[in-house]
Amino acid sequence: MTGDLAISSLRGGAIDAIRSADLDRKTALAQESATRWFVRRVSLRSPLDAALPERPGRPEKPVLTPPTQVEKRSLHTLKGRIALLHAIAHIELNAVDLALDIVARFATEPVPNSFFDGWMQVAFEEAKHFRMVRARLNDLGADYGDLPAHDGLWQAAHSTRNDLTARLAVVPLILEARGLDVTPSLQAKMRETGDLESAAVLDVIYNDEKGHVAVGAKWFRFLCAREKRDPAKAFQELVRANFRGPLKPPFNDLARAEAGLTPSFYRSLASISHA
Repeated sequence: MTGDLAISSLRGGAIDAIRSADLDRKTALAQESATRWFVRRVSLRSPLDAALPERPGRPEKPVLTPPTQVEKRSLHTLKGRIALLHAIAHIELNAVDLALDIVARFATEPVPNSFFDGWMQVAFEEAKHFRMVRARLNDLGADYGDLPAHDGLWQAAHSTRNDLTARLAVVPLILEARGLDVTPSLQAKMRETGDLESAAVLDVIYNDEKGHVAVGAKWFRFLCAREKRDPAKAFQELVRANFRGPLKPPFNDLARAEAGLTPSFYRSLASISHA
């Protein structure tokens, strides 16, 4: 598929991937843009780049609903495991677009090229995760789009579209870090039910996500240092301003700390709620 992907620049490839409603093409573009960028076969941006869309391209299904209307099911049933994998596929698909958006939207920021290296590595791996989860759904006789999915994830991108530091606080350091908190118990439950194939997919996702949070923490600290801001305090201020709802314990303090996200960042926010 990579032969027919015209990529004007890193930003151009990222924007085309975000805009694509064909999910095979979206993930192929994300990975091919990353591959070409890593060997510097494309420039960072070009006058030929398309405009960044308000929302990413999506197929007609799944139907998007408020998070409260997405049904919870027991993992001890096939339907329940399919529902969980479907929800994870949806999260991973949004993560592809969020990683690409941070590259495309902030391509004119005065940051080193290694910033874009980090986020394209994230985009490449999120595309891999989406494909893995979708393939596992197919193994179980289902597909992405069969169930409704919630529409809250893109809100984080929209609310932080004008502030790179806020984007880093909310997307990798809240949303991705949440994956580190919840995935170990899901892995254990999948193993309990005997679904070792799904557990193995979650293992790959969990290990990669630690690296994604680390990319977020590294560049959040970089920007705070440049602005002479205390990272933990800046994180709390940005979260209060840009994120609805409290941070939910229990926290996987060890995995978070390995990624550079220490409890001084998030502990004081756990009990704070915003209507």
